[in-house]
Amino acid sequence: MGQPYEYRRRELVEPDWARFPGWRDITREQWESAQWQRVHCIKNARQLRAVLGDLIADSFYDDLLADQAASATMSMLVTPQMLNTMSVESTEAFYADPVRRYMIPVGSDRRADWPSHPHATRDSLHEHDMWVAEGLTHRYPTKVLAELLSTCPQYCGHCTRMDLVGNSTPAVDKLKLTLKPTDRYDAHVAYLRAHPGVRDVVVSGGDVANVPWRHLESYLMRLLDIETIRDIRLATKALMGLPQHWLQPDVVEGLERVARTAARRGVNLAIHTHVNHANSLTPLVARAAQTALEVGVRDVRNQGVLMRGVNATGADLLDLCFALQGEAGILPYYFYMCDMIPNAEHWRVPVWQAQELQHDIMGYLPGYATPRIVCDVPLVGKRWVHMVTEYDREHGISYWTKNYRTSIEQEDDEALARRYPYYDPIDTLPESGQKWWRKQEQSA
Repeated sequence: MGQPYEYRRRELVEPDWARFPGWRDITREQWESAQWQRVHCIKNARQLRAVLGDLIADSFYDDLLADQAASATMSMLVTPQMLNTMSVESTEAFYADPVRRYMIPVGSDRRADWPSHPHATRDSLHEHDMWVAEGLTHRYPTKVLAELLSTCPQYCGHCTRMDLVGNSTPAVDKLKLTLKPTDRYDAHVAYLRAHPGVRDVVVSGGDVANVPWRHLESYLMRLLDIETIRDIRLATKALMGLPQHWLQPDVVEGLERVARTAARRGVNLAIHTHVNHANSLTPLVARAAQTALEVGVRDVRNQGVLMRGVNATGADLLDLCFALQGEAGILPYYFYMCDMIPNAEHWRVPVWQAQELQHDIMGYLPGYATPRIVCDVPLVGKRWVHMVTEYDREHGISYWTKNYRTSIEQEDDEALARRYPYYDPIDTLPESGQKWWRKQEQSA
């Protein structure tokens, strides 16, 4: 008998962008230009139609427009690089494409019965509540998240920071950063100097690829001047979505300066990217990752998000991990369960399924390249999916505990004794559980 999963090496391929009617005359030089990629990002249905021509039926664009008008929590922004990894063999293939499903969501994707969980919130992880300076979230005892800006080169439909990142949509009026970038960065550095217990800074946003390099390099060098900082992680989906940015000579040279300084200081400098499906990995992505490693970045790691219709099978996860680790030089690190934001129920998976997927991927990959599937529990933080304290499968409520206080719980004597709830998608529950939730909604 064969194995449940059969490994077959698949070398990375850069799809032919000339198959798109709107890009038939685009040269390789243009394609590999970060500036060309940014200028030609797809921002609306009209621009998408101009690229795809008659490859996709008009009904898809109607579906897209309906979603943008009523449900989308993120405005549309897709790089040519990302669109080029989607299947356009037919309208049906485009609908089914895993990358399309989270980068270009449409109305028919979403659930009509439970589009949002009753407990979904726009800042589901309370990151804004834990700001100690504008854009600086102190959530874990020794780690902070630094949001340098609120834009990305591309916008994912499932973005956990949908309350801040990107343009406002009809469904979501976004928060705004108000300080000048220099004042924001000064406030971050001042806080970190005053709190030597913080040793780890995740530099994010938005996406650091949208910070002008000279400003990002200056910020990183200031972090490296703080003796107590020992880990710096750069968060950028653009390593996959816009690898052309990370291959620009000025960026490569600047990254090498930062990496050399970090090495002299004994600081671990890493890049964390966000790839959700093997189809997104191409030779350009591998070249960008390899270049970062060659100039001295210690690790390039992947933090994906577990989503129905995208990657929520053992085979899909293993295909992605083998492509990351074996072909692109990117270490599989985490798969997060999709967060409890509005209009995301069609993506989310229940805890029990995440546990099964963790089981199904064990034993195939090298131990160091076997990712952990984690649940980011509100007010708790990342927990391996098997760390649940109690689990009510009928009602889809899991309970979790923690071993530290966040920055907003310093005076909370009960924080370490409390059980914190997390909720499965209601449509995945048995009928009795779904009936219970319907009653809760009716009585609310």
